Amino acid sequence: MDISYVLTGVRAGTSDAQPLGLPVTEPGPDLVPVMMYDIEAAAGAGRSFEGEPVQTTLHFPSSELADKGLDPAQVVGIKVRGDSMDGTLADGDWVLVDRSNRDPKQEGVFLLLVSGERRIKRVQRLAGGALYLISDNDHYQPEMIKPQDMHDVEILGRCEIRIGRIV
Repeated sequence: MDISYVLTGVRAGTSDAQPLGLPVTEPGPDLVPVMMYDIEAAAGAGRSFEGEPVQTTLHFPSSELADKGLDPAQVVGIKVRGDSMDGTLADGDWVLVDRSNRDPKQEGVFLLLVSGERRIKRVQRLAGGALYLISDNDHYQPEMIKPQDMHDVEILGRCEIRIGRIV
């Protein structure tokens, strides 16, 4: 797949470039692999990424990831499940998660492990160290994680790039 085209709208510049939609069999030196996991990312039984099956590997231009401040070695792709983040992320979208960014000092959308369940939520840090987990779909109520309950929460990374259908 010509990921450069997906990210930038510009096709790779050689006459022998792979057509859009075909797998890259010999990725060039400027492309880095990103493992894509089809795991329950909105809810479900959870573990960290170790031991999880990789559905596919996509190759992204290292310069594009670097321009967005991402270290390719710390980026994984996760398939979104459910509708709790509708308006931002739809069921079936993919997100690139920066595993090196686990501190919610700045509000953002994060992949979390909460009581053994993976969730993608908008996270705000509140005074006193509590976390406020927000679903962008108004049908779901926000959830507050109190400081004394933080032992049940692990922030796995910040969701940085969405790949999905335009509807």
